[in-house]
Amino acid sequence: MTRTLDPRRLATLLGEFPRSPAYLGLRDGLQELIGDGRIPLGTRLPSERAVAEALGLSRITITRAYAALADAGFVEARQGAGTFATVPIDRRRAHDHALSPADRPPPGRDAIDLNCAASAATPGVAAAYEKALATLPSYLASEGYLPSGLPELRAGIARMYERRGLATDPGQVLITSGALSATAIIARALARPGDRIMLESPVYPNAIEALRCGGGQLVAAPMADPLGEQGWDYEGIEATLRQAAPRLAYLIPDFQNPTGFLMDARGRERIARALESARVTAIVDETLQPTWLDDEDSMPPPFARFGADVITVGSASKMFWGGLRVGWIRAPHELVGRLIRSRVQVDLGGSLFDQLVVMQLLQDPQVLVRRRRGLRQQRDALATALARELPDWRFRLPSGGLSLWVRLPRASATRLASELEHAGLYLAPGPVFAVEGGQDEWLRLPYTRPADELVQAVGRLAAAWGAQKRATRGAGKASPVLIA
Repeated sequence: MTRTLDPRRLATLLGEFPRSPAYLGLRDGLQELIGDGRIPLGTRLPSERAVAEALGLSRITITRAYAALADAGFVEARQGAGTFATVPIDRRRAHDHALSPADRPPPGRDAIDLNCAASAATPGVAAAYEKALATLPSYLASEGYLPSGLPELRAGIARMYERRGLATDPGQVLITSGALSATAIIARALARPGDRIMLESPVYPNAIEALRCGGGQLVAAPMADPLGEQGWDYEGIEATLRQAAPRLAYLIPDFQNPTGFLMDARGRERIARALESARVTAIVDETLQPTWLDDEDSMPPPFARFGADVITVGSASKMFWGGLRVGWIRAPHELVGRLIRSRVQVDLGGSLFDQLVVMQLLQDPQVLVRRRRGLRQQRDALATALARELPDWRFRLPSGGLSLWVRLPRASATRLASELEHAGLYLAPGPVFAVEGGQDEWLRLPYTRPADELVQAVGRLAAAWGAQKRATRGAGKASPVLIA
């Protein structure tokens, strides 16, 4: 499958760029679009003649720009086929500590781990465990295998959707061992080997691997400018659905991981129509939906309100504690049987005790209130420290979620993260979240640690950044832009 980029769409993505000389401005603009994933790898670029007409430039200018991109390793010219987006072969993906924790040296006493967007248990979790333990004996007379999940918990989750305006009965709910397990179950059930699966890029890296469980081929739909207001490139998603013809699409409309964007109701309706038209089943990850930090009234309806075939994934880990390995799937009735058959190929049900704990937590709304209050304070502490210590770093303040998506003004986030490990600070650079490469000017900074640790972390970031700047001045040349 080869995707092509319309010349008018290319002009829109480029926007205004320096034209003195024009070929360098065009080269830099295209390199940024390819490097940060807004032009996916493998996309066929428009012909030189078509680009010249779309941009009002001479064909010689386009030829020089394409040649400069090829020299830098960001496009590949194929005889008789065209010019295709790529990145230098040694910069495709960064090493991911989250997927290979054994490769990391043991952290020191003063280490700060911002590689994982998770925190200690919310106050109230211990009390829920005590109450669950008191109810456990009444379940011990059964065999304990519940492939669909504890009926009382399924009913509680159905009521949670009802309160959000999405009619749901317990028969549509399947309890899993976390949201990642839920995603893998869906991929195994609904995707055959070779089927294409569309997903956003950048995106939660562990979802990339979970979606491959059924042998699917992943196709990236790049996000729009992560520092803008829209978040999703709706035209790009529609074009990907037409050209790639995927079987499944994985979306995170609620505080997208890692960018933090919240898709509004109009965007949800537009994407749902496009999915229905293309006959694509959506897997909607709502793991971060409960982490809204500002105005609850601004939260849009569940994505499944706009599409009858939407499958929704949720989790207790971001709501309460990562040690609670309880997730769920809400699916159309006709798909539940297929999902259960897929699930029992992996396990015969999750921890009954953990499900009892989640039942208790869902009955105490104050636990989530305390969770949001703490996250809001930590988000603001991190944002304030960044603005003070690193004013040339750019980010949006998200209205929910667990992290900031931060853009460096230059250099390589992968290299910076590697250097900071020696200072006891562990970070996830942008390429970890890239489906097809790029994103090396970005860092994900979770605000799930205590506020004082976040301020210390920014201090270490600022010190390392200052050392890089001094080294650059001493070398007498600017640091090159590296795309991982």
